[in-house]
Amino acid sequence: MNKKQVLRVSVDIVMTILLILLMAYSLVGEAAHEWLGVAMFVLFVLHHLLNRPWHNRIFKGNDTPYRTVQTALVILAFLTMCGSMISGVILSRTVFSFLGTRGGQAAARTIHMLCAYWGFVFMSLHLGLHWNVMLHMAGRHHKKKSAVRSRTVRIIGWLVAVYGVYAFWKRSILGYMLLQIHFVFFVPSESLILYFLDYLAIISLFVCAGHYLACALRKKGNR
Repeated sequence: MNKKQVLRVSVDIVMTILLILLMAYSLVGEAAHEWLGVAMFVLFVLHHLLNRPWHNRIFKGNDTPYRTVQTALVILAFLTMCGSMISGVILSRTVFSFLGTRGGQAAARTIHMLCAYWGFVFMSLHLGLHWNVMLHMAGRHHKKKSAVRSRTVRIIGWLVAVYGVYAFWKRSILGYMLLQIHFVFFVPSESLILYFLDYLAIISLFVCAGHYLACALRKKGNR
């Protein structure tokens, strides 16, 4: 990989880690959550700057099913990120406290929760759409192909994704996304590592879904 590709992959990996940590609001602390949110937004902007060639081609070429879904997910992720940042600034008690925002706290809290959980899903699906690129890069480091290794990695991925279904239910993600639950509940004594692993499994679930969706869309586009 060249330096630009290494930077892209590094940014994506750090963003994934931050995405999980941001979901653990009470476990990492309010001040840390705000700083992590700022870091996430900066990396989000950097991610788009590093992918300028894709933006330049967005209105060029044929609109295949894959490209349409990809563009829709990018727009949705962008909107939820902006919603998270704006509502986060309104709710801020540390990083942006100097702004002295007081009004609209209740609405901002609802918007922040909606954008956080929907954005989590959109970004995970977006990562899944590009997972074949990650697999291709990983394959370059293993010149000797191994059917056993590939099958083992695939089985592990499926097992983690299956656990992700349970973690999705356990963490009541759908309830937050549909505003059936208006406040995020945390167990103060819960291990941050276990929380991290649960959300990593949920990301794996949507990465897996995004990957197979991309395969189906590419196959449909080639008909």
